[in-house]
Amino acid sequence: MEDLVERMISGKPVVIFSKNSCCMSHTIKTLLCDFGVNPTIHELDEIPRGNEIEQALVRRGCSPAVPSVFIGGQLVGGANEVMSLHLNGSLIPMLKRAGALWV
Repeated sequence: MEDLVERMISGKPVVIFSKNSCCMSHTIKTLLCDFGVNPTIHELDEIPRGNEIEQALVRRGCSPAVPSVFIGGQLVGGANEVMSLHLNGSLIPMLKRAGALWV
């Protein structure tokens, strides 16, 4: 399962593991899309083996498992970490380095 998660993350500037029922997932997706980012979003409550993928994310250090945000293939964290990066001015430069933003 860890190999599957790695393939889901690999080669994409921004990946979000989310659940439609999670308000924090919605907040992070909205924030990044409002910046002009086109993240790859995996809705764990809609895809086959979503529960297994969620457990693999926890083993990978994602706590809580959703939302889990990867930028440039690296785990950034959940909503708290993404919002902290945004508030301290680090998120946009990180997105630019990953190739998710061009402006």
